[in-house]
Amino acid sequence: MKELLEDWRNRTLEPFYPILFLDALVINVREDGKVAKKSIYMALAINQEGRKELLGLWIDQSEGAKFWLRILNELKNRGVQDILLTAVDGLSGFPEAIAAVFPKTEVQLCIVHMVRNSLKFVPYKDRKAIATDLKKIYSAPSEEVAVDELKTFSAKWDARYPMISRSWKSRWAELTPFFKFPATIRKVIYTTNAIESLNYSVRKITKNRQSFPSADAAMKLLFMALQNISKRWTMPIRDWGSAMNQFAILYGDRVPL
Repeated sequence: MKELLEDWRNRTLEPFYPILFLDALVINVREDGKVAKKSIYMALAINQEGRKELLGLWIDQSEGAKFWLRILNELKNRGVQDILLTAVDGLSGFPEAIAAVFPKTEVQLCIVHMVRNSLKFVPYKDRKAIATDLKKIYSAPSEEVAVDELKTFSAKWDARYPMISRSWKSRWAELTPFFKFPATIRKVIYTTNAIESLNYSVRKITKNRQSFPSADAAMKLLFMALQNISKRWTMPIRDWGSAMNQFAILYGDRVPL
C-alpha cells in the first residue's frame, strides 16, 4: 500500500488543466500521546476532457499560504505547466502563492465562502435579506450589472454593515473572473461544488473517528477511499465542449488543440 501511495503521489501530471480547485479540511491525529489537529490538503482539477482528477493529497499541521506554495511547486515539478483558473477559499496570501508559481493563472475566490463570511456577524433577522441582495451581485448577467448591484447593496446596507461591501470591493478582481464565461459553467467556477462533494466524501470517512493513530494511517485510509470514489468520475461536466470553446477564444494558444 505504501508503495502504491508513493507512486500515485509522484506520478507525472498533464501539462495543462483548465480549472484547479484547492481546499483543505481538518482532522485529528495522535502525536506523542496527544491529539493534534492537522489539515488535509486537496488539489482537484477539471482536466481537458471535463472530468474531475485528484492531483494530490497532503497532510500538514495547519492550512497556510506557505504550504500551498509548496504544493503548487510540487505540481509544477510533476509536469503541470499551465492552469487557466484556480478556485480557492478566502485564505490570505493564496492569490500571491498561485501567482508566484503560475503567473498567468487567474484566481477565482469561492463565492460561497465570501457569502458565509459576509453573514457571519449579521443578526439572524437580517441574514435572509442580505443573502438575497448578495445573490443579485454574483448572479448578475454581466460584471457591469454586478458592479451596479454592489453599489445598490452598499447604499442599502453600509449604514449597518459597512464591512460587507468593503470586503467585496477589496477582493473584486478575484471574485469576478467567472463573468467571462457562459452561465452554464459559471457555477462550476464560482462555487467549490466539485471539491465540496469530495470533502463530503472525506468527512464520511473521518466522522466516526475521534482521531487517527498517525498521519500515515490517515493518508493511507483516505487514499484507498478516494481511489474508489474517483472511479465514479467517468462523465465530463455538462456542456464542457462549449466551455472549452470559450476557453480557446479567451486564452488563445494557452489552450492546447
